[in-house]
Amino acid sequence: MERHEWSYPETDIDETGAWLSIGDLMSGLLMIFALLLILALLQLTEAAEKAKSGRIVIIQSLQKTLSEKGINAEVDPQTGDISILDSVLFDIDSAALKPAGHDFLELFVPAYSNAIFSSDDVANEIQHVVIEGHTSSTGSWDYNMNLSLNRANSVSEAVSRLSFMGKGRFRARMLVAGRGEADADQSVDRPGDRKVIFRFQFKSDRFLHWFMEQRGL
Repeated sequence: MERHEWSYPETDIDETGAWLSIGDLMSGLLMIFALLLILALLQLTEAAEKAKSGRIVIIQSLQKTLSEKGINAEVDPQTGDISILDSVLFDIDSAALKPAGHDFLELFVPAYSNAIFSSDDVANEIQHVVIEGHTSSTGSWDYNMNLSLNRANSVSEAVSRLSFMGKGRFRARMLVAGRGEADADQSVDRPGDRKVIFRFQFKSDRFLHWFMEQRGL
């Protein structure tokens, strides 16, 4: 019997065309990703500007309020941090509030709360109100850390005992921190390093801080 061998006809696979199709697909995907990135950057830039504007509103309100009330506290014009010297609140090496310290907080805290929550739009962006204790570099690290934290706790407890409008909203966002000598001048004992800071933080502060640095905002 005669045997027949069958063979399939050879076909030319248009590999170039296949690669062009894949290349077109990749180009399309890259374009989509680029558009999404641009949209994200625009939204982040808008959020950064909104946060910056909100901070300016709070800082201006704080400066005006403290001036009108005759409250002796330093406002950082960039961040809105309020620095209160420890001599206003405490005796040397003590974490117990002086009577004059209580009087100061009775005047300051309601004014501060009213200033940072004056705008509902801005208030909704505030995630934390941090009460932060600081010391000078004199003394051991452990001692300074404990003292700063205990002083911040004393202020927090005093705030909790006060009665003022918006107290619930204030307390719900309140945090306590002790920084010890971390931010103090290590070469000299500076009285200005011994303080309590009231600091408000927006929900997006950390990321926006990095983002604005990258964008030079």
